[in-house]
Amino acid sequence: MDSSLNAAALALAHGDVLGALNRVALRTDPSALAIHGTAMAQLGDFAQARTLLRKAAQAFGRREEIARARCVLAEAEIALVSRDLAWPDQRLEQARTTLLRRGDAGNAAHATCISARLHLLLGQLDRATAELATLRPVDLQPSTRAAWWLTTAGIHVRRIHARAAHRALSEARDAAHASAIPALLAEVEAAQQSLAGPAAFLTAEDTTTPATLADVEQLFASQTLVLDTLRATLRQGEKIISFASRPVLFALLHSLASGADVNRENLLRQAFGARHADESHRARLRVEITRLRPLLEGLGEITATSAGYRLKTTQPIAILSLPGLGQNSAVLALLSDGELWSSSALAQVLQLSLRTVQRALDELQRQARIQPIGNGRARRWTILALPGFPTTLLLPVQT
Repeated sequence: MDSSLNAAALALAHGDVLGALNRVALRTDPSALAIHGTAMAQLGDFAQARTLLRKAAQAFGRREEIARARCVLAEAEIALVSRDLAWPDQRLEQARTTLLRRGDAGNAAHATCISARLHLLLGQLDRATAELATLRPVDLQPSTRAAWWLTTAGIHVRRIHARAAHRALSEARDAAHASAIPALLAEVEAAQQSLAGPAAFLTAEDTTTPATLADVEQLFASQTLVLDTLRATLRQGEKIISFASRPVLFALLHSLASGADVNRENLLRQAFGARHADESHRARLRVEITRLRPLLEGLGEITATSAGYRLKTTQPIAILSLPGLGQNSAVLALLSDGELWSSSALAQVLQLSLRTVQRALDELQRQARIQPIGNGRARRWTILALPGFPTTLLLPVQT
């Protein structure tokens, strides 16, 4: 590599994107194209970056295995940041294998971190953990070590391990300082601020207060009876009852959670959306209450009253919620990372149909919460303003 390319690479490694571009913008040799493409990616022009990286990979030829693998690695990182989840991840695995075989351990480790981040994004926490376990952070370069700890923190956040997440972010901050890359340090600091802020609202004994992720972790570890409206579960310690596939039963449980008598008309309206109840609605209510009772065995009992029903529990229920986000909160949770998302990527991560996601996006656009960028297949969605608190509790977990 000549001195100009070496200076450009060093500038790029330290976050000086414009300094790198000044040295390679007019060159067309493969190494210059690769650096140019990486710089454009850091500036946010992903389409141009991909074009330059592909040109560089083609120009390197088959004999330049390491250089071609590094171009694929850079393209994989662009696909991750731009949420192009259809990008073939087998290309990343092939590049990682090539880099390991040819002795480029640093970039191979970077490829592993990218793969782990992809699995984390998809909610595949066990796979992400397995990827990271193949590396020892002490052996990594500072920038890669920071990425390793950031991904580790993300896994702990999804699993509601707040203390472990704080420790991981502290390690990430030290590594980011050692890397001297301002953008990486800013990413770590933003993650720390997000983790320290409220993650949900907790309603107990008619009082609603904001709760941090650490508060939620402590709540889940106690024997408190928790109605988690974010994940549609009722839990007490290690016992968790999921209502994800039974929305009617969960709506009934949510209505009864106050502990007071709830009349039948309110239950019918909240669970079934029935404005004018008739005998068929009342019969269905009796059936659904009968289905709900055995699920609450050992936690509470539903009794009939003259006006409706009452839920008596072994102890008061604490309710976790995010008021004001509505039924499209999971879509907002993903968009709140500030990246540009396609509707197909949102559907893939949330495991919903494309049409369901499109309806949610249309509704959020009408509410002026999100905006589209581009048209047709190139259309992407982004949030207009952050919700004011992290929404990690809404993100998918597939383990």
